Amino acid sequence: MAVKVEVFTSPSCPYCPMAIEVVDAVKKDMQDDIEVEKIDIMQDREKAIEYGLMAVPAVAINGVVKFVGAPEREELEKAIKEELA
Repeated sequence: MAVKVEVFTSPSCPYCPMAIEVVDAVKKDMQDDIEVEKIDIMQDREKAIEYGLMAVPAVAINGVVKFVGAPEREELEKAIKEELA
């Protein structure tokens, strides 16, 4: 079963493109294992509130916020692999 990775961003956030880049790079390597959803908190405030987010970028894995700020690629891969295990 695929791991769901949600990336929370906002248009004005300077670090968000970096977070998206990391998630996209990991997605390329782990295609079948992860499903990525990008969420603009300006358009989907409900989701951000539901997760209790105070800052972006944030990355949630299977519904749990694991990273606030852009994660390192290795950290993200490790977190995804732990979910797969």
